[in-house]
Amino acid sequence: MRPVRVPAVASAVAALALLSGCGAAGGLESAGEAPSAVEPARLWPDLPPASAAPYDYGEGETARIPGITVPGGDVHRLDPVAVAQAGLKARTDRDSGLDELPDATVRQIRACRTAPDDCPVLTPYYFDLTGDGRDELVLGIRMPGRQLAVRAYRADEGDRSDRGDRGDRGDRGGLTRIMSTSDAVISVELAGRDLILRAPSAISGYEYRTAWSWDDRQQAMLATRDEILRAPERRKDRTTPTPEGSEPSSSAADGR
Repeated sequence: MRPVRVPAVASAVAALALLSGCGAAGGLESAGEAPSAVEPARLWPDLPPASAAPYDYGEGETARIPGITVPGGDVHRLDPVAVAQAGLKARTDRDSGLDELPDATVRQIRACRTAPDDCPVLTPYYFDLTGDGRDELVLGIRMPGRQLAVRAYRADEGDRSDRGDRGDRGDRGGLTRIMSTSDAVISVELAGRDLILRAPSAISGYEYRTAWSWDDRQQAMLATRDEILRAPERRKDRTTPTPEGSEPSSSAADGR
């Protein structure tokens, strides 16, 4: 869920002055010395700095998914609907409550096997978001009001064959949710290893863009950049990733 935003104002730092005009001998003429970069000035320096966030926006929350094992540490072999259903019982390491889904969506997820046409779990995608050479599972879940929940899951390190003697740990075969957010999105995109969520702004011609990146210290995806920008013109050459790996379940195969 997107927190209340304070749009960032880009600070203008002068670069090298452009050389313009021609001298008598036909050479370039200097426009003068470039101004030096100025260190930011702190306003209200006597104001005591805050030591805690006023609200818990759920950033960095993770959750172990109960009842899910990951064969060989390969998330391609998981049933995305089973993951979404098991995730309804997951408990986060903090209790911000922002990972909760609307009641109507919860009922639809639970009924995915019996009412696949109404299943809100979209076709899964697989990307290496953490840079460790193994894919993570990315799920989208449709919600009322054209909202979309986006969640990413990582096989626990204990079941990764390249982790040496860690393979005997008690969390062998487990799955952890490393990202959970929701918004009324324009699109969800992959840039490098970052997930980019584009969302409408109340300002005509502008949109919000939030970049989610893996943070190794937190062992979670964090919203590392949140901007309000001019909406781009429609581009026909934009690349669309293709879901890979094992065949998704019938309820997810058609984006349902």
